[in-house]
Amino acid sequence: MTDGFVMELCGNRAAWQIVPDGIETIDLDKVGNSIIAAGYTVGIQNRLCWTFTGPCDLTLYPSGKLLVKTEDKILAAEVAKLHVEQWAVNS
Repeated sequence: MTDGFVMELCGNRAAWQIVPDGIETIDLDKVGNSIIAAGYTVGIQNRLCWTFTGPCDLTLYPSGKLLVKTEDKILAAEVAKLHVEQWAVNS
């Protein structure tokens, strides 16, 4: 556990799952729009998930979990920090 989230390497080693501490649900619209404002481009938008492209690909879930598709652990940790400190916190 680090800085308000758990970061787990996915089995294919090309993605990281970010699980924010203390968040069980988010407003996909609010958090999604925060990610867009941070410079990501939205792809899929539905009630099950939103996807984004940018410095890395992201998949956001209503539970607040964020899948960060990158092999770069440092980039994934930076995105995780943004998620828990700026994006998900205001939902």
